[in-house]
Amino acid sequence: MPSGPAGRSEQVVGAVAPGPARQPSPPTAPRPQPSAAHDILCVNAPGMAASGPDGQLRGQSLHGFFRHGVRTLARMELRLGGMEPLPLQGTLTSAATARFVGSVRVPGDLDPDPALTVERLRHADGAETVTVRNTGARPARLPLEIALGTDLGQLTDIAAGRRSADLPGQVQSAGLRWAGQGRAATVSARPSPHAVLAGAGVLRWDLEVQPGARWSVDLRVELESPSAGRPPTGRGQGVPLPWSEPEVRADDRRAARLVGRALDSLGGLLLADADRPTDLYTASGAPWRFGLTAADALWAARMTLPLGTRLAAGTLRATARRQHLAPQQPAGAARRSEGPGGDGASGPAAAAPATVANPVAGGTGTGTGTAVPAHGGAPQGAGSSSAAGADSGAAAQALDGVIPGPLRHGGPELPASCTATEATLLFVTVLAEAWRWGMPRAEVAELLPAAERALGALRAAVAEGPDGPVGFVTDFGRPPEERAARPGPARCEVQAQAHRAALQGADLLEAFDRPGAGEWRAWAAELRERFREQFWIDDLSGGRPAAALLAPDRPVPALASTVVHLFDVGLGAEGELHEGLLDREQTRLLAQRLVTPELDCGWGLRTLSAKSPRFNPLGHRSGAVRVQETALAVSGLVDAGFEREAEILLEGLLEASSHFDHRLPEMYAGEQKVADCPPVPHPAACRPAAMSAAAAVHLVLSLAGVRPDVPSGRVATRPASTAPLGALELTGLRVAGEPFSVRVSRIGVAVVEEAPSFLQLAAS
Repeated sequence: MPSGPAGRSEQVVGAVAPGPARQPSPPTAPRPQPSAAHDILCVNAPGMAASGPDGQLRGQSLHGFFRHGVRTLARMELRLGGMEPLPLQGTLTSAATARFVGSVRVPGDLDPDPALTVERLRHADGAETVTVRNTGARPARLPLEIALGTDLGQLTDIAAGRRSADLPGQVQSAGLRWAGQGRAATVSARPSPHAVLAGAGVLRWDLEVQPGARWSVDLRVELESPSAGRPPTGRGQGVPLPWSEPEVRADDRRAARLVGRALDSLGGLLLADADRPTDLYTASGAPWRFGLTAADALWAARMTLPLGTRLAAGTLRATARRQHLAPQQPAGAARRSEGPGGDGASGPAAAAPATVANPVAGGTGTGTGTAVPAHGGAPQGAGSSSAAGADSGAAAQALDGVIPGPLRHGGPELPASCTATEATLLFVTVLAEAWRWGMPRAEVAELLPAAERALGALRAAVAEGPDGPVGFVTDFGRPPEERAARPGPARCEVQAQAHRAALQGADLLEAFDRPGAGEWRAWAAELRERFREQFWIDDLSGGRPAAALLAPDRPVPALASTVVHLFDVGLGAEGELHEGLLDREQTRLLAQRLVTPELDCGWGLRTLSAKSPRFNPLGHRSGAVRVQETALAVSGLVDAGFEREAEILLEGLLEASSHFDHRLPEMYAGEQKVADCPPVPHPAACRPAAMSAAAAVHLVLSLAGVRPDVPSGRVATRPASTAPLGALELTGLRVAGEPFSVRVSRIGVAVVEEAPSFLQLAAS
């Protein structure tokens, strides 16, 4: 029988054939749905720990310690004198640590105040310290029992609501051990327990705590047999953070707290491939996506570029190692050799790229007559000999240059989208902007072939028709034959990302003496013209861009928050920004539309217009507020000169952050803001999430308007003239790897107080 949305079996109603009566089957119990919305979640990749605010691990939902995606411990229930402590406080003290405080009354004590307090200090790596304090007037003699258990389940199964029975425990020297499913975990204690009850999974100490004294035990949870292969590690000892730690001073004190806690959250998400321990990148988020999603990691790297290029460099190398490589190349195409990290199967060499005729030009009869470069190289005409050679290897080349990524929900109006498209285009942008911020030229050159391949994947994804959106970019994740047979939508945000990648890719090609820069700029100009004509929908409010285009004259009229990518035009030469897909009037109309109640709920931008019949304030793409998109809107509106609108959205995010302890989750409900009511958490939101944490950093730092172009020896500052945070001072930024500090006055005037001596300062 089909499975319903909550995991229940649904009965099919219809005609029943004659026959003996059958007894109805007993109803299936609803599958438990894990929720992390109200859990206290400690994260230090690849480990994490989740519990309720009382600190007890009860084996329910996501409760437990996890390591490499395995639940090493599901239950850790503490009782003192047979009683659970009365919970008083449970809070994160950092992304990786939490503190829980409870109280216990000593049996027979007539004093109304509790004599015993129990403090639990927990670390995501699997350590916990339990301390019992006696503030009473008499010695406390009572047993401390900690009940333990685990199923050694996989996080993916637990996230889907599946819970196996606890495994039987075995006594070891200072605790318990469990084995099953090819894995094993242990809990050890110091001091050793006075008794271990393996059948019940209980460690017991008989305590005698004198007045004014304390007693502590350290518990350590470890995974003996991690999953097969060499899983990613966390940031190792001695490996520094891949960003500087800035000091933020602003009249609006929320800004400093937001940046500090966002960077703390990002630190808890740092991962590295086992054989590349210094190439750090961020996991997508905890608890649901606690691994590398290339698009999310690249966004995090891009948004933290003002703090240095080391995270960008590590992320680019890690994603380049995962880039699809065609098994064979057609005649005349680029040869392969070792990739960015020296891994022989990981990436392309810096060989001259091949070229293929533009699928929408020349002999197709549908194009504009301009050839699009293949693999980043110079274009050829319709009669190019290399085009003929490419046909024989088309199947093998289908995914060449694509950086893989999972499918992601596309909302009620569109099918799911492959994040490979976003990641592949974003790779070019991050490399180009990291180069502007001062990433060493040799490192950029090492990664340039991977960027050329990404540009080749962009060329291959331009829709050919006849039924699809001719000349626009569609999903990279589908092979050309499937795209031709079943044309997919050309999404608004993908066109913006492709346009930016083309322009920034052209900048890289030109700077490194590679062919094709002029042709990519020409293609981008034609995409702008097509977009302005075919994506814009006129309505009574002046008009808006379509969410997607299914074919010529078939726009998807939904108004979604993905339109904010149209404001994200990308950093160009000498601190200037590239031209966007919208003209000035279209930009003005869209800026005004963003801050209407249709999209702005008061806490940020809804992912779908509240006027849509499919609006759902908790829908991933049908109404929830996604932090990254609102932050992109704020910085993009400031850059475009619409600072009043930017200030409205900025205030909404800052106020929302205060209700989440200044640790913004991935998303939250898009309900209309009401006085004295906080924003509603989303049960499926990652918290922390790499994109929302990096977006919080970007939200504040972008207001200073620092725009470097290290290759040309210049840096410009274009701050928000309205100074929405009041006076703002940023120290500890990095440009070209050296300290950079800027101060913005309350009237929006920027003064650079520290900068590399070889950079020329452009007037703001």
